[in-house]
Amino acid sequence: MAGKKITVVISQAPGRNPTKRNLEEELAAALLVESDVDVSLVPHLNDLTADHSGLLFLKGVPGDMVVLSWLFPRAARWILDRNGVKGQLGTSLLKPADEDEEAGTEAERAEESRPNAIGALNAPKRKIYCIDLRDQNDPRVVLDEIRRIAREATVQTVDLDLMSWIGGSPAPAQMQRYLNPFAPNGAPAVPANGHTPVAAPNGANRIHSSPFGLINGADLTGLPATPASGPAADDALRRRWYPIIDYSRCTNCMACIDFCLFGVYGVDAQDRILVEQQDNCKKGCPACSRVCPENAIIFPEHKTPAIAGADVERDANFKIDLSKLFGAPTAIEVAAAERDQELLNDGREAVGLSVGIPKRRTEQPQQRDQLDDLMDDLDKLGL
Repeated sequence: MAGKKITVVISQAPGRNPTKRNLEEELAAALLVESDVDVSLVPHLNDLTADHSGLLFLKGVPGDMVVLSWLFPRAARWILDRNGVKGQLGTSLLKPADEDEEAGTEAERAEESRPNAIGALNAPKRKIYCIDLRDQNDPRVVLDEIRRIAREATVQTVDLDLMSWIGGSPAPAQMQRYLNPFAPNGAPAVPANGHTPVAAPNGANRIHSSPFGLINGADLTGLPATPASGPAADDALRRRWYPIIDYSRCTNCMACIDFCLFGVYGVDAQDRILVEQQDNCKKGCPACSRVCPENAIIFPEHKTPAIAGADVERDANFKIDLSKLFGAPTAIEVAAAERDQELLNDGREAVGLSVGIPKRRTEQPQQRDQLDDLMDDLDKLGL
């Protein structure tokens, strides 16, 4: 009888930080001996290109999946969705060290209570769990959470009786490769998606693409290195900067396409907003995220958590900022300045607030925030 299994993907941190690499290695070594887990390594999610073998592998995962990355879970989820790796949001019990349980619950309710959001298209019933490795230094905590998720997984793996789901009319050679994935000498007959199937200690087949020769005493030097992950891949992959749309928040208001003057955004056949020319985006410029009224545009590499995909609202964890009391620029003004700088860098003219700022933003009263409440309280004191 087929057992329940879940795929765990470790998305490696960019660069060669030894602390991060060590955590990745410890997790990979421990997961290799788990009977109900298939584990694989891929490069940093944000840097994967459409034809990269790591992304091709992710698209081929059929069931529930746990993605361990060095990104906010919200950012990781929508990077995957943008690249065709779709699924329902899986809930992880791991939270950042500085986040209390009530805050996490409020964030989950906020996503569920957005009736005007257009949502993701064609998301299958399988679940994708995204875990931020920056939240935990102890691999045992992450492993315990993965085991918990694996116990709850509902996807059944199939036995070697593939005839029940192979469709079409495969050629005899193709059918033979399906039914006999291993050559007589025990070596894999055909690598799949750039990843080499490896016989696990318990006899289960699991995918592994580690470039490491030795992981915590486990000798992996017999495995061929693949272009999917590792230091060599870090050197080959260039760092990328482009916006990700969170469709669980996006209302298709088109504020981003009106504001951006670099041709980054477009619309699909259903007239839904999408990132059409991501390489046109100006590195380091998050201006369109600042003008989005729903905080639905994510730049995973930005230093500001709310822009990088932290699951918070713009006014969450509000702190008194005296600069706001003395006429500091608004988010819209900052965005316009950032856009003007990029226009000037391209030899074009600055446009300020004259282009891409809907008149309704200035004609209608702005929604009250906590700063307004603070000012009203100060007025009542008669100071």
